Amino acid sequence: MRRPTPTPRQVDASIALAGLLGGLLLIAFQVYDHSSTVPRWQVLPALLAMAALELVRRTRPITIAVLGGLVFAGSIFSGALLATTMMYTDLLYAAVVYGPRRMSPILHISGIASVLVLSTLSFVYSDTGTAVAVVVITTLVFLGPLWSADIVRKHRQEAESQRLRAEQTALLSEMDRREAVVTERARMASELHDVVANHLSAIAIHATGAQSMARRQGRPADDPVLEVLGVIRENSVQGLAEMRRIVGLLRDSGGGEADESYAAPDLSAVDALLAKARAAGRDVGLDFELAEHGERGVLPVPVGLAAYRIVQESLTNALKHAGPGEVRVLLDFRAEELRISVDSPFRSGAGQALPGARAGLVGMAERASLLGGSFEAGPREGSWSVRAVLPREQATEEGAGRS
Repeated sequence: MRRPTPTPRQVDASIALAGLLGGLLLIAFQVYDHSSTVPRWQVLPALLAMAALELVRRTRPITIAVLGGLVFAGSIFSGALLATTMMYTDLLYAAVVYGPRRMSPILHISGIASVLVLSTLSFVYSDTGTAVAVVVITTLVFLGPLWSADIVRKHRQEAESQRLRAEQTALLSEMDRREAVVTERARMASELHDVVANHLSAIAIHATGAQSMARRQGRPADDPVLEVLGVIRENSVQGLAEMRRIVGLLRDSGGGEADESYAAPDLSAVDALLAKARAAGRDVGLDFELAEHGERGVLPVPVGLAAYRIVQESLTNALKHAGPGEVRVLLDFRAEELRISVDSPFRSGAGQALPGARAGLVGMAERASLLGGSFEAGPREGSWSVRAVLPREQATEEGAGRS
């Protein structure tokens, strides 16, 4: 189990508490300067003041540098305590690390001045050994924390610079990736438009021309050749419309709002889909009926698109394979799932003049499976039955990432 990381305030409080407890222990054993003549209570105020300054070492760096120096100077005359001195060095360190950039040169100047003054006084009024000891101690107290703080601050700045450089690199990489995706989408759109869409247009034009030629030859309206040509023309025109929608989606770079004409279809377009199916199936004796149960509500986009495609493919299969009769479409909206049922008259044997490659059934099954639902299709009691179950809530959480 990972241990929780303490907050900066908790770290400062811990330093202040450790310094205070250590100072109280030293005072209890009278481990401070002039302990034989200076009473214990006289050493305590400087210790308490220094511990209080530790609590704001990050938020008030300039204040603690000034007040800490005054408290430390007072502690020298009231009985120098090791805990007070150590906390003062920590305040100097914090003033450089957390304070403005100008704090380091200012404290260096004041620290060097303090070392020179105290060392000179020691050489004048004390022996050489004591003077050397004063030089070493004052250097460690006034300058040592500043040097270490400068090193830490330099490394932090370098780390921040590296972090910013890494973010910039990641941003540039993402921009390059998006540009590559946009370029590839544009190339795909161009290929679809110039190749596939042109072929579909040619099929529709030739089918229309063949229909006109057949009528000029005096063929009756119910001639199977005219019916097949009508189906070819209708499917090619519908395929061309879908191809244009896909081209529009590919050309949309994602930088703004997409054109509404390229929006993904959903169940709100089922009525228009049935109207086209009725018009196409009228000549072959097919009728289409739609029924809805329950409240439709707001469907997630992947669910609405999958439901529309399943109904669309089922109606297309009925137009190609079903015998004369009624095609019933049922949309059952439930709280947790959407149930789709399509029943069409089943025509078996040689009467199926337009055999399919079963790619449509595979595509419908894959759409349902991607959303965590189920799909089945097959003959049932004299009808061709399509059943699909699409979960609503699960599709919202999982299917959105797959759509």
